[in-house]
Amino acid sequence: MRGVLFDGKRVEVVDDLEVRDPGPGEVLVAISAAGLCHSDLSVVDGTIPFPVPVVLGHEGAGVVEAVGAGVTHVVPGDHVALSTLANCGTCAECDRGRPTMCRQAIGRPGRPFSRDGRPVYQFASNSAFAERTVVKAVQAVRIPKDIPLPSAALIGCGVLTGVGAVLNRARVDRGESVLVIGTGGIGLNVIQGARIAGAMPIVAVDANPAKEAVARQFGATHFLTSTDGVKDILPTGADHAFECVGRVELIRQAVDLLDRHGQAVLLGVPPATAEASFLVSSMYLDKSILGCRYGSSRPQRDIALYAELYRAGRLLLDELVTETYPVEDFEKAVADAEAGRVARGVLTF
Repeated sequence: MRGVLFDGKRVEVVDDLEVRDPGPGEVLVAISAAGLCHSDLSVVDGTIPFPVPVVLGHEGAGVVEAVGAGVTHVVPGDHVALSTLANCGTCAECDRGRPTMCRQAIGRPGRPFSRDGRPVYQFASNSAFAERTVVKAVQAVRIPKDIPLPSAALIGCGVLTGVGAVLNRARVDRGESVLVIGTGGIGLNVIQGARIAGAMPIVAVDANPAKEAVARQFGATHFLTSTDGVKDILPTGADHAFECVGRVELIRQAVDLLDRHGQAVLLGVPPATAEASFLVSSMYLDKSILGCRYGSSRPQRDIALYAELYRAGRLLLDELVTETYPVEDFEKAVADAEAGRVARGVLTF
C-alpha cells in the first residue's frame, strides 16, 4: 500500500508498505483524507525528534475496515475521525478526565507497519499518511456520514488543538478579549473557538496580510500584521493571548500584551531546547503562562461535539480545506504549506 515515509534523510511516497491486522482493542481504518500539519514537517526538519523510519501524518479520517476483539463502539463501514491520543483509559489521569496527561500516550511509538520485512514506526500513534493504519479503539471516533471526510480529517488535530485550547484550557468566557498570534491552521481554530465562546474583541495578528479575509471569516474582529497596534485596540491588554507560531520572541510578546489576570496560552512548537524569557515582575498581577497539550481534549467527547457544531453551521471545516492533493503530490502540498499559500492542505487517497 502507499504511504509517506521519512527515513531520517528524505521523505518519499512509497507503495510497498504493509500494515498488520488489528489486535484486541484496535481498529483498522482505510484513510480517505489527511491534513498536512506543520507538526509533520517538524519531524522532517528535526524540531520534533522522532525515531525513523516512520510513516508521517496524524490528522486523518476514513472508514473502519476491521476491528479487533473487544471493540464495540465502531463497526466496519463506520466513518471515523482519528485522534492522536492513544490513552490507556485506566490510569489516574484518564480517570480524572485528563487523557492528554496519560503517560501511556506519550513517548511510546508503536511499529504496526513494515517495509521489506523491517518494522516501521507510527507517528503520533496515528500515521494518517497511509492508505490504511491501525489505531487504538479509543482513537477512532464515529462521525455522521454526511460530513465530508476531507473536512472531518481536520478535526483530529487542528480543531481539537485550537478550539480545545479556547474552550478547555483557557476557558474563555463571553465578552473576554482574545489575541491570536499566527493564523495558520491552529490559529484559525483558536479564532473560531473564541467566536464560539462569545469572546469580544478577537484580534488576529499575522505577518501575511493576505490572511486577513480568512481570519475575519473565522471570527476575527480585527486584523494586524504585527503586534505593534494591539494596544490601540486593547489599551489595557488582552484577557487571553494565544501564541500559535512557536517563536520565542512571539511568546514574549504574548506575555507582555496581557491585561491583569490575563493568560498566555502556548500552542506553537519551537525547537525542543528553546528558552523564552519574561519579566517576572509583570506576573504578579495574577497573570499566567499556560502550556497546552492537544487542546486539553477528551477526543471521544470533543470530536463528536465539534461534528455536531459543524452540522449546525457553528464550526467551520470546509473553509479550512483550501486545497486537496493526491498523495502522490505530497511535495507540492509541502511547498504550498511552507509558502503559506494554504491554511490547510489535505492529502487524499
